[in-house]
Amino acid sequence: MQFLYSGLLWALLAIAIPIIIHLFYFRRFKKVPFSNVRFLKEIKEETSTRSKLRNLLVLLSRILAIAALVFAFAQPYIPFGKKIQQGPKDVSIFIDNSFSMNALDSEVPLFEKAKQKAKDIVQAYGPASQFQILTHDFEGRHQRLVSKEEAIGLIEEIQQTPEVRPLSKVLTRQKAALNLRQNSTHTAYIISDFQKSITDFGPTQDTSISVNLLPLHAVQEANIGIDSCWLAAPIPILHQSNTLLVKIHNYGNQAVENVTLALTHQGRSRPQGSVQIPARSAIVDTINFMVNEPGWQEMVVSVSDYPVTFDDKFFVSFQVKDKLEVLVIDDGQTNKYMNAAIKGISYFKRTQQNMKNLDYSAFPKYQLIILHELSNISSGLASSLKEFVIGGGNVFLIPSPTQNLTATNSFLTSLGASSLSAFEKKEHQVQRINTQEFIFKEVFQKVPRNIRLPKTHGGFSRKGVSRTGSEDLLMNRDGTPFLFKQTKGEGNLYVLTAPILTEYNDLVQNSEIFIPMLFKMAISSGKSLSVAQVIGKDEIIEVKNSGIAPDEVLQFHFGEQSFLPSQRVMGEKVVLGINNQIKKSGFYRLSKSKADTLGIYGFNYDQVESDLSFYQDEILKTLAPSYQVMDQVAIANLSNTIKHQDKGKLLWRWGLIAALCFLFLEILLIRFWKV
Repeated sequence: MQFLYSGLLWALLAIAIPIIIHLFYFRRFKKVPFSNVRFLKEIKEETSTRSKLRNLLVLLSRILAIAALVFAFAQPYIPFGKKIQQGPKDVSIFIDNSFSMNALDSEVPLFEKAKQKAKDIVQAYGPASQFQILTHDFEGRHQRLVSKEEAIGLIEEIQQTPEVRPLSKVLTRQKAALNLRQNSTHTAYIISDFQKSITDFGPTQDTSISVNLLPLHAVQEANIGIDSCWLAAPIPILHQSNTLLVKIHNYGNQAVENVTLALTHQGRSRPQGSVQIPARSAIVDTINFMVNEPGWQEMVVSVSDYPVTFDDKFFVSFQVKDKLEVLVIDDGQTNKYMNAAIKGISYFKRTQQNMKNLDYSAFPKYQLIILHELSNISSGLASSLKEFVIGGGNVFLIPSPTQNLTATNSFLTSLGASSLSAFEKKEHQVQRINTQEFIFKEVFQKVPRNIRLPKTHGGFSRKGVSRTGSEDLLMNRDGTPFLFKQTKGEGNLYVLTAPILTEYNDLVQNSEIFIPMLFKMAISSGKSLSVAQVIGKDEIIEVKNSGIAPDEVLQFHFGEQSFLPSQRVMGEKVVLGINNQIKKSGFYRLSKSKADTLGIYGFNYDQVESDLSFYQDEILKTLAPSYQVMDQVAIANLSNTIKHQDKGKLLWRWGLIAALCFLFLEILLIRFWKV
């Protein structure tokens, strides 16, 4: 046992007062005449003994009352394994306000329970203590120490957030705030469900502050969420069936059935059936949809789940163009078969330009550029085409029998493709179609045995073996490529090894190969079309620098709210920085003005919180042996637990009770013990 104010123990000298009174108390006897006293001797001796015993008991009760009163004012306590520290106290409290805290504990969300426990911690300390209230948001106002009243107000204002921080970073923030005052006691509390995804306590732990972990766990550890969505094709097509793939994850330990999947598109919601998902597994389901109007499309994919619902909706957005822009560059000559093929694809908008009068700045608006038998590829054209391909465009090179092979090979090698050898008149017969690659994938349900494949009477050979990122699409009987693809950046270069003049090649007369080939080239892409963004991860948006003035300010709109992203022009693109300004999932519209929409982007919450798996208390103790992990009994009686931790087991109340009891005993002895 120890004392908070041990100096007051000198007051025990006051015990001498009742002793002195007892020793120097002389009672004056009154003389009473009596005729015969020989019968009183025995009674007198008995009465004297009883009087001495009563006086000793009265003296003892007075001594004990004074001693108990002195002990009460000295505030005795029993410390719990550590020395009680005096002086001002600084306390940091972290409240986990992530979406996983929506899970229920006895019909109460863990988030609300965490806020109440934070208030209990504040109330357990004295008015001179200062507090830091910290959340996953890491707001500037949460980096300072505040009074008791301000701390309660900050706790009341806490809202849930999509931000998720590892607990190691949380402890670093807490330590930084507590170190603002050196001459004080530092204590940190972390109130969380301690999910495995964010609990990253390392083997080396900070012992400069006292860290207390308060684990709150849900009654049922289960959740279903949508992980991601993507389109089956690189570019969605107008007035045709398109496919959206949806990955749904079951994070629980039991299989679930009849999970309803729904799609909301163009303001109409329609169910897509139900799915079954095994425990701790994910499935990929498909949704077929039709786009009837060009422009930006907004889709919401949703599943039925409760009570953790933040990952039950997934916002998808993409642009569907009315026409695909195709540019044909030539030396002035045309090919009637190719022109007819392009014209026959109603989805194409064809533009033809002579290579002597090219507008390089207009290249980004095209999806496909066809180099039709150019005699020479200038360095300026090669440079612009390279930038076009890297930025996501597609180029189809049709060689000329009289082309400048040096310039052509220089262009090919700049994009990582193999160069071509000299033109030679030699017969080749195409024998195999690569139906696993996008250009010819799903073009045929089954390749007919009697299909007429192209035949050439002259062409170029590819030098060496195929390079990284290259793939053969049509192969000759001798194994040489007739058509191959080279991926570079986000776009593709398609190289035909023979001219399309009918005297050398009958490809243009083979509509069942040539037309779908052109169409798929135009809609192909070096990477999948991004149809959704993740809050906190996708902090950069790239838009084409088309029709945007250098000094023009872009802004995002969400309902009635708007914010300005950072802007930086990088060649053919404008890079926009979100700068952590998006906090809520939904569709955000990018515009130059409120009436001019440049894009619509669906932002979704990060799925890192979807897995509700947490560390049990015993495992948490092994992960953080230097920190105190409070059990559920201690958390239920949090105020008393903190007071005992802060000051030990206080005994001053028992001192007051004992003093009152001894004084009451003295009164009883004096009043009822007659001698």
